[in-house]
Amino acid sequence: MTAQPIEARCDHCTQQRPLFLYEPDCGMHLGAGAFTCPWCSIPKQPLLCTPCWSARKEREENDPQLAEEAKTFEQICAGNRRAIARQEADKAALDGIAKATEQAERHG
Repeated sequence: MTAQPIEARCDHCTQQRPLFLYEPDCGMHLGAGAFTCPWCSIPKQPLLCTPCWSARKEREENDPQLAEEAKTFEQICAGNRRAIARQEADKAALDGIAKATEQAERHG
């Protein structure tokens, strides 16, 4: 069952329409210092009708500064993923060495 949107006054255009809470999906609204988009830093997210939501989303997608920050943020995340993969590989190698050493000591 799909929830029905509430009908009230849009916080942007002030028309009476079905409203939705705009939740940004920029991936940078985690409060990571310089990587917090201006939209996410609004203390109270507005209720927007579909046309206002679409216009806001389009502005966000076409903002060159946000695009550059998203690219930088993704590079940081990719680096973190590589570091985690390296740590897991190192742990697996050390576990293998420990197991082989234990087996050699038992049979030696």
